Amino acid sequence: MSLIYDTPQSWLDAPEKRVLVFGMSGLGKTHLANMLRDQGDWFHYSIDYRIGTAYMGEHIADNLKRQAMQVPFLAELLRSDSIYIGSNITFDNLAPLSTFLGKPGDPGRGGLPFDEYMRRQALHRRAEINALLDTPSFIARARDLYGYHNFICDTGGSICEVVDPADPNDEVLKSLSAHTLMVWIEGSDDHTAELIRRFDRAPKPMYYQPDFLLGLWQSYLNENNLLADDVDPDAFVRHAYAKALAHRAPLYAAMAANWGVSVQAAEVATVRDTTDATALIAAALGRRGQSA
Repeated sequence: MSLIYDTPQSWLDAPEKRVLVFGMSGLGKTHLANMLRDQGDWFHYSIDYRIGTAYMGEHIADNLKRQAMQVPFLAELLRSDSIYIGSNITFDNLAPLSTFLGKPGDPGRGGLPFDEYMRRQALHRRAEINALLDTPSFIARARDLYGYHNFICDTGGSICEVVDPADPNDEVLKSLSAHTLMVWIEGSDDHTAELIRRFDRAPKPMYYQPDFLLGLWQSYLNENNLLADDVDPDAFVRHAYAKALAHRAPLYAAMAANWGVSVQAAEVATVRDTTDATALIAAALGRRGQSA
């Protein structure tokens, strides 16, 4: 698969540098994007922010209103259009989106019925695909409206769940690779262990590939002799997270091998400015060229 920058020099010489970073959450994607944006000449396109505002905003707001309608005082104000309820989602605070996704299990412990949970997963899948396919239009918007010639697309950790890296005709990957250099931020075993420890302390909702999720849910019920409403939501997502990391690793690797390049999370942690970031990606292109 040809890349939009095929050598380190073509990347260094490019008047417009366009990259997309992918990998597990917590390895430096948003940190890198924020740093490039803050230095003034890069446009930061956040996929999760786009999902939460353009495609899931109404669903998120309706969920908040549904909760408020259970409080008689707020319900009356909502019915009379006396108050407004909405999410305050930002690049750095995506809690409204993850809260809407939720966790399956016992409603008394904050869980969702599994059918409702799967409905929300499906909404997220379509929203993520749409947000990814919006990337070319945001590249044009950044250049034509705001005058940015450098562009970074900051993807969610679940990008690998909505594409097929082995399919040369995958709609999303064809579009993304035609307009950006796709860069995998790869973690080490130590990074994986730390991500799991961090998740265990504060388990969060996330998106999973449907077949993977269904199999995981059924095996969890069987192995623990549980009914759906007996499941501790946090216990299930803790169980799912480590398996999701193992499931996603080869998908990320295939995306990098077939559609882009890879860098190590430890390398990203040393990046201090745009010069460092440019050199990091040039080195990744050099490694790919040597292995071709």
